[in-house]
Amino acid sequence: MTALAAVSSVAYRAQQIALVSACGYVQRVARRVLMREREVFSPEQLADLRRRHRALIARDVANVEAGIYPRALLFQIPFADYARRLPRLAWDVPAMLQRRARGGWRELPRDIDLSRYPPYYRRTFHWQTDGYLSQHSAELYDLGVEFLFGGTADVMRRQALVPLIELAGRDNRPLRILDVGCGTGRTLAQLRRACPRAQLTGVDLSPYYLEVARRETASSPGVELVAANAESLPLPDASFDAVVSVFLFHELPRAARRRVWSEVRRVLKPGGSFVVLDSIQRADARAISYFVDRFAEDMHEPFYRDYLDDDLAAGLEASGFRVSTVSEAYLAKVVTARVPEVASKE
Repeated sequence: MTALAAVSSVAYRAQQIALVSACGYVQRVARRVLMREREVFSPEQLADLRRRHRALIARDVANVEAGIYPRALLFQIPFADYARRLPRLAWDVPAMLQRRARGGWRELPRDIDLSRYPPYYRRTFHWQTDGYLSQHSAELYDLGVEFLFGGTADVMRRQALVPLIELAGRDNRPLRILDVGCGTGRTLAQLRRACPRAQLTGVDLSPYYLEVARRETASSPGVELVAANAESLPLPDASFDAVVSVFLFHELPRAARRRVWSEVRRVLKPGGSFVVLDSIQRADARAISYFVDRFAEDMHEPFYRDYLDDDLAAGLEASGFRVSTVSEAYLAKVVTARVPEVASKE
């Protein structure tokens, strides 16, 4: 390791320790003062959580040292932008807590046609104002998620890049990659930095989040954004080399998950790769089950408990994919699967 790389590694680790400490402090204050609740977990659970975090940071640095993605991605968090948005998020937190207290999951904007969206989508996920259906929500989402995950949201997202970059290296040609549930475009922006030759397409159901994604990827040529329900993708058969999906499937009912997987298989070329990064599941996380279960309780995730027991690898195999790797990434897991080269006769 060069001196520059060593200094960079130390700076990155210091950044992550500071982020985790600051976010953890804010979360504890919010729970005790605003929510009037105390966290109850064992020293063993906390130790395992910290072990997982250290492993994630070490893996991120190792990926850079191996040349898998650029070192600049380690310092991608837009601190100045988040600082500008922080007062708006702080102002919004009491409203979110009040919504949680009264169970106001139906409190969505009245000036939009909700019939355009599936019933499971018409709710205030995370108790956030307007759910996924306003510009206000879209502009605060990434900052809120970083607080929720202690500054590790982008770090976990990056782990989905690894199999995609390895695929690009093997094929040695520009790939067509689809991001299903692209949200505000954070994964697309990381992909553009790591795979500058790829043709990228993002699909999301929220036009408001896509507007933020357009700004996020404005300086990145070759990025197409499409407003659509992933259960019925308006895209041709066998038109992509790879599909990635980040933190989507825990927010879908089981039947909707499988409809999306069917659509992903349809738009992938034979031999194409499907990379899923989503929450760890119950079988992966018994040692930290307290933290996993609290997420469903605190954040209005009505389909999350079912997701915890709906093993991703088994579900993808049953949907016609061939799972090649499963790996953990702190509070997330990465599942890589392929469409068989020869279609099944079933």
